[in-house]
Amino acid sequence: MTTTMTMTTLRSTISPFLAVHILLYGLLAVSKAAFLNAQIAFVSAFLILLGSLYSYRKLVQRNLENETAVHQDDLVEKIDDPYDLYSESEEEFEEEKPLKDVIKEEKARLKASKATVRNVSKSTPALLSVYRLVPYGILVLGFIALKNNNMLSLWYFLPGLAAGIVAGFLSGKALFASR
Repeated sequence: MTTTMTMTTLRSTISPFLAVHILLYGLLAVSKAAFLNAQIAFVSAFLILLGSLYSYRKLVQRNLENETAVHQDDLVEKIDDPYDLYSESEEEFEEEKPLKDVIKEEKARLKASKATVRNVSKSTPALLSVYRLVPYGILVLGFIALKNNNMLSLWYFLPGLAAGIVAGFLSGKALFASR
């Protein structure tokens, strides 16, 4: 059972990558520069997306193990009513406060809810992951190399990025969402 599941996962991970590669090799008929533009963009976008999905998956798993994840109901409530306009406490309506005091209270409440150093430090490993930084380096160095050799053509580079994003998402979904 696990062998078939592993093979299915492997097949659904590799198939988007190979399908786009077959199409990219068709660009060799146009020119070598067109092929290189699309290839560099595709591979770097594909690796960036896979690295991002992997590092954020590890971050979420670590938070779940430490039980630091936000409760889903609180998150939905915060999205639905970010300024707590529909709260059920009646004490707010009983007394009239001067406008200056209300503004000061709201500023203090909003300042307290902003990202703290602790929250930023928890998500930093996912942001600065090697799995993300190396593909970004490939993207930047590939772009610079194409530009310096007068081979850069955005007509082939941008569709290569788009194809890498789609293939990376499909492969990442097969790899990381199924577990």
